Amino acid sequence: MNILQMKYIVEIVRHNNHLSAAATALNTSQPGVSKQIKLLEEELGFEIFERTRNRIIGLTSLGHEVVGIAERIISEMEGLQNLKEESRSRDRGQLVIATTHTQARYVLPDVIKQFVGQYPSVQLILKQGDPEQVCEMVENGDADLAFGPQTIRPFPRLLRLPCVELTRCIVGRADHPIFERSTMTLEDIARHPLIAYDPRYTGRWRVMAAFDAAGLKPSIVMTGIDADVCKTYASVGLGLTILPSVTYDPEHDKGLQARDASHLFPTSVSTIALRRTGYVRPFVLDFIALTAPHLTPSAVREALRNGANSVAGD
Repeated sequence: MNILQMKYIVEIVRHNNHLSAAATALNTSQPGVSKQIKLLEEELGFEIFERTRNRIIGLTSLGHEVVGIAERIISEMEGLQNLKEESRSRDRGQLVIATTHTQARYVLPDVIKQFVGQYPSVQLILKQGDPEQVCEMVENGDADLAFGPQTIRPFPRLLRLPCVELTRCIVGRADHPIFERSTMTLEDIARHPLIAYDPRYTGRWRVMAAFDAAGLKPSIVMTGIDADVCKTYASVGLGLTILPSVTYDPEHDKGLQARDASHLFPTSVSTIALRRTGYVRPFVLDFIALTAPHLTPSAVREALRNGANSVAGD
């Protein structure tokens, strides 16, 4: 057995058992992948994949164990490669961050500015997606870390560390009648059309849960995938929108007004997601520390060792 066979197994699973797609991703041929998997199964003495008419349809019970081991082996090999690169230069390399639009646009700019100042020789790459997509990028090894809101779907192979709490505000046209009120209640908000986040975002579920708890059913006239889209349609009078407070800037959001709603809706927690196995380079740990002071390098390393999803801080 060899590392290439491990990669073939993992890639087949990532591509939903499609051999041709896995072969394409690995820049090899489908017959070559099939041959290596068969050789590995013969060496192990059991089948890794279930098949119907020579077509892979899933994993056997032992196959699930093999995939878990293969992922750990690949991750450890990547860790060795990172150690090799670090031995040559501790402050050079590439940092790939997977994040959502709102985090990239409103939360990370100051952090990235500080990081680039400290590590001018590190190439920083941002990849954007929805909360689940950015976690998948880290899980698949396409990104070093994910920075974004909590996800509805669990990711057991990732370590999720809470780092930033975001309160919410109500945003709408400056001439919207709701801003004439001295106080604002859920009932007041529910009387007006709302522009909401896409259901893939936990923020949408938290907001709707607050209305549900009050026995209210607001009218959702539109959903958007990021704060800028929601604000754009609020500015043309389509409705109010409930956003993280950090996304409203009175200097740039001309024609809009915002009102704090932290007393009406729960906060959201942005998290850092890392693979549970493998070596984390020092400058990656330093980037994490810039996002939240309590996520010190030693605290993150300890969480990785213990598998904890919380950090008390040093």
